[in-house]
Amino acid sequence: MQEQEQEHGGLRQRPRPRLDPVVGKARKMLGDLLGISTTGRPRGQYTLPPEDLGAGAAPAPLVLVACSGGADSLALAAVAAFLSRRGEIRVGAVIVDHQLQLHSHRVAQATAVTLRGLGLDPVEISTVTVTRGGVGPEAAARHARYRALDAAASRLGARTVLLGHTLDDQAESVLLGLARGSGTRSLAGIPQRRGVYLRPFLGLRRTETLDICTAEGLQPWHDPTNADPAFLRSRVRSRVLPFLEHELGPGVAQSLYRSARILAQDADYLDEQAAVEYRRLAGEPATAPAAEVQLPEAGLRALPAALRQRVLALAVVGLGGEQPSFERLLAAETLLARRGSAGPVELAGGVSAFRQPRSRSVPQDSSAYGKLVFRRNA
Repeated sequence: MQEQEQEHGGLRQRPRPRLDPVVGKARKMLGDLLGISTTGRPRGQYTLPPEDLGAGAAPAPLVLVACSGGADSLALAAVAAFLSRRGEIRVGAVIVDHQLQLHSHRVAQATAVTLRGLGLDPVEISTVTVTRGGVGPEAAARHARYRALDAAASRLGARTVLLGHTLDDQAESVLLGLARGSGTRSLAGIPQRRGVYLRPFLGLRRTETLDICTAEGLQPWHDPTNADPAFLRSRVRSRVLPFLEHELGPGVAQSLYRSARILAQDADYLDEQAAVEYRRLAGEPATAPAAEVQLPEAGLRALPAALRQRVLALAVVGLGGEQPSFERLLAAETLLARRGSAGPVELAGGVSAFRQPRSRSVPQDSSAYGKLVFRRNA
């Protein structure tokens, strides 16, 4: 549209450039999540937890953007910078250099220059070493990344870290969960909120973040591992989803995203109910880390399977174990039938479960009778 000059106060002014629709959409997504108006109309105060504003803290809280230099996180940084210029939040960034590619430090340094040009401050580069530790390369890199982000947020006094995951990332996560035979929580995909982490772009397509970068005059870095078939998620991204779109028609990614939202609500409700039942059956939590948890068998049997398995998992995790697989939970459940072995059933993370046989004499302590016992292994 051809620009036209307008009279205003005796001066001829050009109208402001028209806001790109996808930029406006992204700004609203971030503003809504933070409780900040993006239209200039009052919307109240920044609505993250009040402790973010603690005594004597600056009135504008610090928000960090985790930025790799890719289109998703770079677009998020540009949108956050707009809110920062309005003075309602301060925005900084953390760039994690995983050192997994040649010249990765150059990508990190170039990204830092771009982010400072957007007005973000502070901008830090965190260089990490990725160690496998018995997990796959993607999981190892993710663990190293979040350790670095946690440390940066703590050091800089930021209780909010923005991540650039998109609708496409969510669809990929749901497909991976389906392929692994996962439960409701896994199929719920990536949460929009978890601890200090917020993901405002989960409803935005990856192509839209590229459009934002174009509109903002930014040149994103294209990570070659995203198209490397050696990585499972890369194969889902470049082969599986396009195949499903071709065979089933367009809209598969949006449908998977919608399923994740529905399942997230179900999983949240079931997790809340399970936590209530766990406290009822296990009693008040110990002030010090417990070595053992006892749950009444009769109380467990009375629960629906969806709650019972979650309560068993809470006992394992509460003792420092890992989230048990469905198969291990079923094995622990069989102890409640009081047929065959009384255990122990070994669960992930060094926790075992067993029941006390009624025939066994326990002269010193009979409290375990009629209970399923979870114990942290020495």
